[in-house]
Amino acid sequence: MKSPMQQWIAVGAAPGFSEGRGASGFSPAFSIGVAAFAIACATSVSAAVLDIKTLSTRADRVSGGDVLVQITQDNNAATPVLLNGADVTTAFRAGSAPNTRVGLVTGLIVGTNNLSSGGVNLQVHNYPITGPITSGPHNVAFICQTQDFTLPDGTKLGPPSDMDCSAPTKITYLYMPTGGTAFQPLPSITALPSNVAQTTTTTGATVNFVVRVETSTIDRGIYQSAVLHDPTVDPSPTWFAPPRGWNKRLIAIEGYGCPGGWYLQGASIGSLSIAGLDFNLLSPARLGAGYALFSNTLQHPSNNCNSVLSGEAAMMSKEHFIETFGVPVYTVSYGCSGGSYGSSQLADALPGLFDGILISCTFPDPLGIAFSGSDGHLLTHYFNATDPAGFSVTQQVAVSGYKGLQAFIDAANQSGRTDPVPGRVDIPGYTSAVWNPAVPVALRYNPTTNPGGLRPTVYDWPRNIYGVNPITGFALRPFDNVGVQYGLAALNAGQITPTQFLNLNEFIGGYDQDANYVPNRVAGDLGAIARAQEGGLQLGGNGGLASIPVFDVSGIYNDDGGYHYQWFHFAMRDRMAQANGNADNHVMWRGNPVNANQAWTTFEQWMEAIAADTSNLSPREKAIRDKPAMATDGCWKTATIGFWRERQTFSRTNNSICNALYPSYAFPRYVAGGPVAANIIKCQLKPVNSNDYNVSFSSAELARLNRIFPGGVCDWSKPGVNQTGVVPWASFGPAPENL
Repeated sequence: MKSPMQQWIAVGAAPGFSEGRGASGFSPAFSIGVAAFAIACATSVSAAVLDIKTLSTRADRVSGGDVLVQITQDNNAATPVLLNGADVTTAFRAGSAPNTRVGLVTGLIVGTNNLSSGGVNLQVHNYPITGPITSGPHNVAFICQTQDFTLPDGTKLGPPSDMDCSAPTKITYLYMPTGGTAFQPLPSITALPSNVAQTTTTTGATVNFVVRVETSTIDRGIYQSAVLHDPTVDPSPTWFAPPRGWNKRLIAIEGYGCPGGWYLQGASIGSLSIAGLDFNLLSPARLGAGYALFSNTLQHPSNNCNSVLSGEAAMMSKEHFIETFGVPVYTVSYGCSGGSYGSSQLADALPGLFDGILISCTFPDPLGIAFSGSDGHLLTHYFNATDPAGFSVTQQVAVSGYKGLQAFIDAANQSGRTDPVPGRVDIPGYTSAVWNPAVPVALRYNPTTNPGGLRPTVYDWPRNIYGVNPITGFALRPFDNVGVQYGLAALNAGQITPTQFLNLNEFIGGYDQDANYVPNRVAGDLGAIARAQEGGLQLGGNGGLASIPVFDVSGIYNDDGGYHYQWFHFAMRDRMAQANGNADNHVMWRGNPVNANQAWTTFEQWMEAIAADTSNLSPREKAIRDKPAMATDGCWKTATIGFWRERQTFSRTNNSICNALYPSYAFPRYVAGGPVAANIIKCQLKPVNSNDYNVSFSSAELARLNRIFPGGVCDWSKPGVNQTGVVPWASFGPAPENL
């Protein structure tokens, strides 16, 4: 057997890959079609049309008046194609697959369109480029920021042209100087500077390092894409003649943050570099390798902390990219922090939107932060206001589950994203009513001076999903703490006394609609609880995440504070395992930091192996089978000294090499007996049972415990009340699959 130090292994570079691998066996995202056969008399000059399908998006969710379409026939004859009765045959040309024709069909009307060829019909439903499609009615209060959006050459996109924050499309070119590390504006599109660098892509093409950046407006957000394209030698890109430097792989950028992400368009995409990982639209490494990148300001959680709207914007933005450049071999998403849940939530709720995700600084969703913060804030209120002398600091930390007091406070302060009341004075570091300065003060909610104003919370911004209280007009809230036995594990471990446990649970209280403390516990709205899960606001793991590579490369480790804690990584993995029987398509690296270059190389190898897999295995089976050697659990001692292969487990004890280096601490509801998955919003109840405790309650104490929990205590062995998974491709309107 090797010694521990011998098992720290060296890592090497990945081999390259060639153009077109896997194109025949890797279905383009979004493809849906009508599997219909024409009943017709075939002749030597006609063809039987077998299938019509859309390539750029789902046929029922097209936007902007155009869509890329593929027609499959039994031969290559040019069977006429009609759109709403008008001949559009000339829009089609031979596709890359045998006996197919592909064309960009334009001129769609808003609403239902009929596309027909050879007796086969496909209904295409087109929506305005301004949306909405699935996110529900537009919020009327929405701040345009096109005038503040800075283009790569330093100029602004310009003022909005309508109430939907639209602006004319602008194309900007950048170049990388020889020996440089930062892009410069291209001074002319007819002649290149003498110092333009060259770059070689993953497909072996050597081209001038010139990047085309497109900026436009889609779904009321600001869209950008970046790809190698030299305007001095390359023709204008089209779906059938994409730039020579594009390697046919596409990356989505998901931004970061959440608080303040409401009621505005956004003035930035949200690029981020952290722990050696480059989550930037204008990434020299990714662009130089031939990747195209895209995003929308509404994919950046600091602008829009609503994954349903973010998914809609990403869907529409990817559609536009495909209609401009063609279908990619695959599309991946990556991000850190808010970008991690942007990647995972969208991949899960919209299967096929992304074919793999690489995430870091991981959270499963914003609700996981808000819910654990709300529990923690109830505890800090109890320890500081209700019973300030009742618990030592050590006991407070034990009840919280966190590593230390600062970690506890930092996590509890994240409940501020549920608090609409400005200027609330609370524990150090607490901030309520977080706003982007672009939102005018006159529009903001104040319970006294502006009770009808906009409410800055993770519940009120996605009100189309949660639903609205018809009396108050406020969003319904899912947070629930009925039956939760705060401090249960601390009691059973002898860290707190029965009296402390009883006092805490009798007086912990809850919140009202304005996040004010109230003496009674709070029951979440059952409809909001269900819709949060069905719509993907709480990550389920049962949708698209079941079938794609999920690579969690935890690039930071700090369970002392800052709230990017290890347990969130394991919460995501456990949700995937619960939903699918295992999480074998999920790989976790831990470190402080990890080897960022090796992380990308490993992810790239994984995606390429799947793209090259032409077997009849399911996408999930391919994602599991086609892992490269380094796509395995483990941790980095440092970013440069080796990698320890070891299954990553949730533990604070020194029971493994990786847990000794990077122990994981818990959170209040875990100490209360809940699962590390943290996916039970409202628990089912069971009667109080003295056998559940490692202490002996007196008869008076047991009677008091039953009075504290008259309906019973949480039964964590059962699914939560209204617990469900995500409904793939759910719609909250106007698309008809409404929830």
